[in-house]
Amino acid sequence: MGLMTGDFPPVEPAEFMRAPYRERTKTLTRHWVDYGFGAPKITGLIYIVKLLFFYALGGVLVATLTSGLDTLDPASWWKTPIVYQKLVLWTLLLECIGIAGSWGPLAGHFKPFTAGWRHYSRRGTIRLPPWPGKVPFTDGDERTAGDVALYLAVLASLLAALLAPSAHNGRIATAAIVPIMIGLVALGLRDKVFFLAARGEQYLPTLIFFAFYPFVDMIVAAKLLIVSVWCGAAFSKFGRHFANVIPPMVSNTPWLPVRRIKRLHYRNFPEDLRPSERAIGLAHVGGTFVEFVTPLILLFSHNHAVTVAAVVLMLGFHTFIISTFPLAVPLEWNALFIYIAAFLFLGYPNNAGYGLGDMDPALLAVTVVGLLFLPVLGNLRPDLVSFLPAMRQYAGNWAAGMWALAPGAEQKLNERIVKAAKMQKDQLAAVYGEREAEVVMQQILGWRAMHSQGRGLNSVMIEQLGDDIDTYTLREAEFCCNAIVGFNFGDGHLHDRRMIAAVQKRCRFQPGELVVVWAESEAFGSGRQDYLVIDAAVGVVERGSWAVRDAVEEQPWLPKGPIPLTVTYRMPGYERISHSPDRAQPAAVTA
Repeated sequence: MGLMTGDFPPVEPAEFMRAPYRERTKTLTRHWVDYGFGAPKITGLIYIVKLLFFYALGGVLVATLTSGLDTLDPASWWKTPIVYQKLVLWTLLLECIGIAGSWGPLAGHFKPFTAGWRHYSRRGTIRLPPWPGKVPFTDGDERTAGDVALYLAVLASLLAALLAPSAHNGRIATAAIVPIMIGLVALGLRDKVFFLAARGEQYLPTLIFFAFYPFVDMIVAAKLLIVSVWCGAAFSKFGRHFANVIPPMVSNTPWLPVRRIKRLHYRNFPEDLRPSERAIGLAHVGGTFVEFVTPLILLFSHNHAVTVAAVVLMLGFHTFIISTFPLAVPLEWNALFIYIAAFLFLGYPNNAGYGLGDMDPALLAVTVVGLLFLPVLGNLRPDLVSFLPAMRQYAGNWAAGMWALAPGAEQKLNERIVKAAKMQKDQLAAVYGEREAEVVMQQILGWRAMHSQGRGLNSVMIEQLGDDIDTYTLREAEFCCNAIVGFNFGDGHLHDRRMIAAVQKRCRFQPGELVVVWAESEAFGSGRQDYLVIDAAVGVVERGSWAVRDAVEEQPWLPKGPIPLTVTYRMPGYERISHSPDRAQPAAVTA
């Protein structure tokens, strides 16, 4: 692999696309084991430069120079409250603009790299209100001039707070924080995509602490927040899903060129791509255990040496995540957590008057309940809560989807939907050529198949389309979502039936032209994932579920065929219209 050339599958594109879908999946998953996404080295360098110079250096310059501090003397400002506050606001600003997480090629934004502001500042783009019909003035799915104005007002309020000098108490004035909070909530009620893209589930509580909590309570509450994020993510990793995340994540690590090491994370390459014992150990010892136990030590420790050791361990934890360049690339968020861990637990240790016992009891109770409510609800009822507020990041237990478009139907997405950029196939075609671009798009389907829900999605799609699966254009729904609404961080709720309805309103697909398989994540301890089959022109035509155990025990390419499915509903009389070009006339095919 060269600086500008990638390690893409060594196949002849036209011949490769003539192969059956499951054979293509086998080829792509085996290739992923050795090369991951195979992005050119320049991709990783771009992310590193952006992280170190634009985000880290830029954030430090903004935080210190606007606060009258000496940038070249970090010992004098690293634990200054206003620097902490401004680095949080700097990260929030970049998330709102769309140049932090879910940015660039590893997040499905190829040309251009940025979607965020291009989408939120454009009238006519799709917006997805969280509770339309229940919250006044939020109905509809189209961005208006008022939405654009509100978005620009949020950016302006963030800039104003960043540029403001410290108040008399050495913190950002409450009057500068409140407009940001109001803007995030107001715009989030109009469009949940923006709120989640801004990581509002974490930064909104932080802003509340900044604005309304006395200093000691602010510090302790911030500790509770970061610990709830760590422990919530760790708790979500219990179960069968997470072990399947680690092998493809390690395979995508650009600084690890040794294929033998990558293959050790699979049970028996190339025949058995389930996670090996080594991968399971890395997942649940290096991941789940560290992320659960270490934060609790930090929260309760009054021993300086133990606290330092725990902070160092969490710094290494986040540094490792950054180094793997995970898809959706939450690099800035991980870098911020590195700083926050040191700021909170070393700058303001528990034994210096910043422990749980030093917080106002009433505020402590309210804060704990507030921080636990959505994670608890989200694990028990994942259908009600996005996996981001539920603190289930990178656990492998995701709501996910897969699209099947009849030949030529994908072009309607470009022609009839107002959005920040063309669909990914067209973005890639401008760089690599059309046939090569299709192979890259197929790689993402291979990546999804390496996770538990991918085996289920493929099983349902195979059952639905039968032999027609090799004539339809298959797409990973998360990538489609990234182009159509500007953001996706692995949250299937952003491309659920409501988004499909918004797409159908604009594209007017004929029956059978767009078939979507969508699956909800597993509720804690249920052992099953529920799925929907949606014909965009008709609606939900099937409901059912599969056992997670069956999904994780199968190979990504389903050599034994689809895993067992339990169908609970089929639309009476529904027959899928086949759009296979091999048929003289479209034929009705019973689902």
